[in-house]
Amino acid sequence: VSDASGCSMIALLHTGAAKFPQNLLSRARQAVCSLLPAGVLKGYSSIVSRKLASHGFGASMAAMSSFPPQRYHYFLVLDFEATCDKPQIHPQEIIEFPILKLNGRTMEIESTFHMYVQPVVHPQLTPFCTELTGIIQGMVDGQPSLQQVLERVDEWMAKEGLLDPSVKSIFVTCGDWDLKVMLPGQCQYLGLPVADYFKQWINLKKAYSFAMGSWPKNGLLDMNKGLNLQHIGRPHSGIDDCKNIANIMKTLAHRGFIFKQTSKPF
Repeated sequence: VSDASGCSMIALLHTGAAKFPQNLLSRARQAVCSLLPAGVLKGYSSIVSRKLASHGFGASMAAMSSFPPQRYHYFLVLDFEATCDKPQIHPQEIIEFPILKLNGRTMEIESTFHMYVQPVVHPQLTPFCTELTGIIQGMVDGQPSLQQVLERVDEWMAKEGLLDPSVKSIFVTCGDWDLKVMLPGQCQYLGLPVADYFKQWINLKKAYSFAMGSWPKNGLLDMNKGLNLQHIGRPHSGIDDCKNIANIMKTLAHRGFIFKQTSKPF
């Protein structure tokens, strides 16, 4: 094997990592590397590191190759909290709107959007709602309406470069309720359009079941337990739930899982 062809083979294996089973990929890399002089490997690693650095990849080769590349540049982790009671009130209205922008290369949080929303149909939160979510009346009184918050989401998406057609991003939720039921239902009630970027998402429960082979009946609590992770914050806090989702995604990614869209096209 020549030095040049050997380097080409390593590059192919490195860039195509997502397409190979991890055990086969490891064996292939070992086989190729065993045929090359140490100096070639060292030189190749240096070249790749410089290339990554020139494109804004500050992480080391070891960190970058610790899990296969994802299909998306960014994951937008979202978890609504809404007005609620027992028996359930109708219509429900979103009262907490958090989004975490997760880098698809590093699986680290790069930016946060977080706003509380003023409910208009049932402006007074129920004791059940406050106990469940930790959101008190003073946190929603005087806050923007859903229409205003959606406008600010769009501004944030633009500022973060997420509306660029060349940037691939997708929302991630714990279940299908947030973007299949809650947001389109309230927008329909209020006569508001639903942006196209809200119409495709990854259901983390489905992703977890594909990766781990079991369905998380109790959502985040079961997923954290199955991955031996500590639960972050309080359950049913929208922003804390987003942090747990991000942590679970990072753990699954480091185990070699590739996230794919689970929702069906609208």
